[in-house]
Amino acid sequence: MSTSLLYHAFGVRGYRYVRTDYYEGQLAFTIEQPRETCRCSACGSRNVIRHGETLRPFRTLPVACKPVWIVLAIPRLGCNDCGLVRQAEVAFADRRRSYTRAFARYVLELSRHMTIQDVAHHLNVGWDMVKEIQKQDLQRRFSAPPVKHLRQIAIDEICIGRGHRYLTVVLDLESGAVVFVGKGKGADALLPFWRRLRAARARIEAVAMDMSAAYITAVETWCPQAEIVFDHFHIVKLLNEKLSDLRRELHREARDLLHKKVLKGTRWLLLKNPENLDTDRNEPARLEEALRLNAPLATAYYLKDDLRQLWEQPNKRAAENFLTRWHERAMASGIRQMQQFARTLLAHSFGILSWYDYPISTGPLEGTNNKIKTMQRQAYGYRDQDFFTLKIYALHESKYALVG
Repeated sequence: MSTSLLYHAFGVRGYRYVRTDYYEGQLAFTIEQPRETCRCSACGSRNVIRHGETLRPFRTLPVACKPVWIVLAIPRLGCNDCGLVRQAEVAFADRRRSYTRAFARYVLELSRHMTIQDVAHHLNVGWDMVKEIQKQDLQRRFSAPPVKHLRQIAIDEICIGRGHRYLTVVLDLESGAVVFVGKGKGADALLPFWRRLRAARARIEAVAMDMSAAYITAVETWCPQAEIVFDHFHIVKLLNEKLSDLRRELHREARDLLHKKVLKGTRWLLLKNPENLDTDRNEPARLEEALRLNAPLATAYYLKDDLRQLWEQPNKRAAENFLTRWHERAMASGIRQMQQFARTLLAHSFGILSWYDYPISTGPLEGTNNKIKTMQRQAYGYRDQDFFTLKIYALHESKYALVG
């Protein structure tokens, strides 16, 4: 076997081939470092003296599905210039690693199409080695995502397990990449992110989020120049919760068995948009009957349907006028739940109307959160929280495909 084959096949350069050994279906290529190429690993001086050597095997690329090892006697060198005694640098492997760089690249390429366990089984190595290679690569690429270029972001939290364990995720709405993952939820989870923004002198233009008081205070404190945009999905969700509370209240207060029977099972009908009602299941007729027998429920339902026009106005001023009129109708309805929601809506009108300046939402982040949950289920959970966080950072580069 020639030294050229070692270089072209396994990326080993600058070493002398010694011999090849075969045992138990594995190959081992023994190499040695010529004396003239020995240098001090601290200062790079050639004025060194050998003080023995250490025999170390390195896992490298397989040949015909057979495990292959590169066996190197690493010289221990004493430097006459700096006075240190250290092992010589290994040119084809990283420090404290039992595999070559070529092997690591091969593992990463397989990991694009296979699970960690599949890669480990294919290469006949431990799954922890494959995970270590993946984590090292993710740390190199995503340990500190750049934030200086950020202009429009979305903030939301996601539940990642039992015991109310949450992560706060920040998404770059322009690139679709996750730029920060904080432990827990609320303003404290975002403190490291705000400090990084300030250090990078990023100029955030708009922030999409829900109507959390903690998020509002944090954005106003750390990014006073940014426009706050409340996601309309969360606004409609809050209105749906008020509508469900009203339905339950009417069901409890109903004295007529017919009214109770009609109200029962209409929760999802009230939450659906009219165009999404299933005619095959007679949903429009059931909803119409429930609204006919309950005037307060009908008023609340039509107010909810009317609110969707808030985001369909020609300009911001028209939307402001529409919001004012909707607030007046909700307050005049006399329905407690609608009045509470109308007051909340008016108090947060600045962030709702900002949508006309920056038409953004947390929708892309909701999609990313679904990917995070899917990734977590596929792995049956992650014990290494840092590895899980790095996988989230790399999620926008991941590809999902059916394999079979």
